[in-house]
Amino acid sequence: MERGTSHMEPEKVRAPNIRDVARLAGVSYQTVSRVLNEHPSIRESTKQRVLDVIQEIGYRPNQAARALVTSRSRTIGVLTTQTVNYGPSTSVSAIEVAAREAGYRITVTSISSTDYTAIRSALDYLLTQAVEALVVIAPQVRVLDAIREMDFGVPYVTLQNADVGGGEHSMSVDQVAGARMATRHLIELGHTEIMHISGPQDWIEAEARMQGYLEAINEKDLRTRAPILGDWTAHFGYYAGLELLRFRDFTALFASNDQMALGFIHACWDSGLDVPGDISVVGFDDIPEAAHFYPPLTTVRQNFAEIGRRAVSLLVSELQGITVDHAQIVPELVVRRSTAAPR
Repeated sequence: MERGTSHMEPEKVRAPNIRDVARLAGVSYQTVSRVLNEHPSIRESTKQRVLDVIQEIGYRPNQAARALVTSRSRTIGVLTTQTVNYGPSTSVSAIEVAAREAGYRITVTSISSTDYTAIRSALDYLLTQAVEALVVIAPQVRVLDAIREMDFGVPYVTLQNADVGGGEHSMSVDQVAGARMATRHLIELGHTEIMHISGPQDWIEAEARMQGYLEAINEKDLRTRAPILGDWTAHFGYYAGLELLRFRDFTALFASNDQMALGFIHACWDSGLDVPGDISVVGFDDIPEAAHFYPPLTTVRQNFAEIGRRAVSLLVSELQGITVDHAQIVPELVVRRSTAAPR
């Protein structure tokens, strides 16, 4: 037998195409195309027959070909930082689900660096993918600066605090209100000396939470302490805690996220101090593990999934010419066993 003429090779199975759907449904391929593009002139019975055939034979429309015909990619671009943090990853998952339910798909790109060139390059990449809208999760001020300098030509929404610069393109949890809740909770328990470990400089959430802390302190005319600038990690919370506890001239601490609160609690135990007997601790985010810290952590819960869903709803509505509410989501104080009245 000559090489290359073997009859033992399996026959390749061709994927069903639009003409197969048309033939089996007894309609033209133009009718199938109209069904796929949700054209209003198609009778409901015809539409259902076509959809039944699509389901039966497993036909999947070629998105690239549809984009050429309709001049619509039905794609939403998502820009985020390279992070595995609970909040951003939860929002991305919610964005994907909400987009799929609305008939869109998403394309995600992340930036490993927050320098201006990297941000511009990532945004340019998403725009070359013919996205119809953009969600920006990267939470640094410089990202907003880059956005303001670029003319997207498509609707976009940032998952940042509106008060810090997101404006009408913002969809977020009210970070300032959440920090006020956390600080007021400590004040209402009777604490008057309250320390704050903030997030990094240039991070929008860190700035907003610091603002809420200072507002609550000033409302009661308590002593204002300079917040400690952290880096979001439990490692920082631990070593900052060891330094702060050498002097221990405070009875409560508000950490800008749960991980730094965890590190600080660890430092308290290593310093022979009881939480909340000697020091009360409040975090922010309500990560899934917060309820299982020792002691379970009092924290501010923000609904990351709801942020993602609302961001997609806002963009899809704008694409359809509909105006929707940009109101911020109100966070929730979750009181657990890491806070108590001072001794």
